[in-house]
Amino acid sequence: MCLAVPGRVTEIGERDGTRMAVMDFGGVVKDVCLEYLPDLAVGEYAIVHVGFALQRLDEESARRTLALFEELGLLQEEFGDPWEAAEAVAAAGENEEAGR
Repeated sequence: MCLAVPGRVTEIGERDGTRMAVMDFGGVVKDVCLEYLPDLAVGEYAIVHVGFALQRLDEESARRTLALFEELGLLQEEFGDPWEAAEAVAAAGENEEAGR
């Protein structure tokens, strides 16, 4: 699944001529492109989809949405470590083999 997730800007800089932000998504930190919201500032919230900030969002709405996503396990699904997930699948397969 690929969600549009609210995040808070913690840093702004430029990379290869592109305005970028470091954003916090409820404890998960990612780099985000600000080309669609060039005036977004540190401390503001935005909806982010596939690495692009798309729409400014108020803090209360962002916090409510992040809390709901966390409760539903969607943040882990969206931002979880793929290596950790692969290890879990492999371990489950090994346990199934051992039980036969």
